[in-house]
Amino acid sequence: MLPNTKNETNIKLPFSFILFSMFSLIGAVTLILFQGDSLINSQFRVPGIWSAAHLFVLGWALMTAMGAMYQLVPVAFLTPIWNERFGFIQFGVTAFGILYFAHVLFHSPHNALLPGLITVAGILMFLLQMFMTLKSQAKRNVLTLFAGTALACLFSTILMGILMVIIMKTGIASNFYPSIFNSHLLLGTAGWFTLLIFGFSYKLIPMFSLSHGYSMKPAKYVFALYAAGLVLALIAFFTESAYLLTSAWLILAGGFTFFAWHMLQILKKRVKKKLDSSFHFALLAIPLGLIIHLAAFASSLLGTFETTAGFLLFAYLMLWIALSIFGYLFKIVPFLWWTWKYSKVIGKQNVPSLKDMMDDKASIPVLSILILGVCGVAASILLENKGLFFTGQFMTLGACLAFSYLIFTIINK
Repeated sequence: MLPNTKNETNIKLPFSFILFSMFSLIGAVTLILFQGDSLINSQFRVPGIWSAAHLFVLGWALMTAMGAMYQLVPVAFLTPIWNERFGFIQFGVTAFGILYFAHVLFHSPHNALLPGLITVAGILMFLLQMFMTLKSQAKRNVLTLFAGTALACLFSTILMGILMVIIMKTGIASNFYPSIFNSHLLLGTAGWFTLLIFGFSYKLIPMFSLSHGYSMKPAKYVFALYAAGLVLALIAFFTESAYLLTSAWLILAGGFTFFAWHMLQILKKRVKKKLDSSFHFALLAIPLGLIIHLAAFASSLLGTFETTAGFLLFAYLMLWIALSIFGYLFKIVPFLWWTWKYSKVIGKQNVPSLKDMMDDKASIPVLSILILGVCGVAASILLENKGLFFTGQFMTLGACLAFSYLIFTIINK
């Protein structure tokens, strides 16, 4: 395979991932509607929730992250994607594997090994693509550290997922299943997604706010603190030490606090005084993520973590990870499509402005309803209230449908 020699990624590659992720998002949120009884009773290890969770995390969040990396890595790291043709093959394998995996998890979880392996193959192909791409980077920087470690966490998450399937099928080392399960969740969320969001926030927040003259030195301390918290949490899971786990949540909260502070310092150096509405929501995800980290520490300190873990995980996925992705996509997708379709004909013909690609103010009702819906579902888990669950989940579904519609309308402009 010959490496890609261009600095611009074929727009069809990232958009393939993003459009697939929209369908997965709607499927996952719809499927959750039928799992109300299990959710409000904190029964998360049931086939319907496994299927919806993996469709959401793999089909939407992971595929969106992959698509974004195919487009942003050449920009952030000044190196072209290793092989675009390989990227399209990887998309096909991963998309098929995720849909097959979600289907089998719902109908016969004990047969999930084959579709799981297909999904793993697709993700490993992506990891190979990113490894070969980042390897050619001329000068490493702190963003490489965040992205590289996030990819390592994704790889570890995959390995632990395979181990869980093997344990379920054979019963071997079943006493380690809870530790592996907790590590799988931690590395797949706080390891992969959070470190990746941290890394690209250092590129996107200055770009969208036109910030200049800020220091990047605190970023390495953010990384060191958060990575140390992840390692300590993994040790705590396998040693079953409540003290170590509480300490890990404290260090993770400290790392996230330092990240939030650094983002604030960057924003203070901005030239653009009035920020776009959708960008405000991406920024809002940061204090929400911080609150969830602090709540995890407080809950562990008070000895109530086991009863609040499901609520905290749901809030973490939706109010930190998902809201960050929603907010950034409102900015990234119109920019990508406008650049691909119109940047080469500026001055030769009339072209729409970037602001014409999507009504940014539409993000206000859409993402506000999303936040209210998520808060309603989260509250229903704590209060065990079915009516509150359905109200919140219908609001969440409506917001996701509206968001997906807005994304799809861009390609008609």
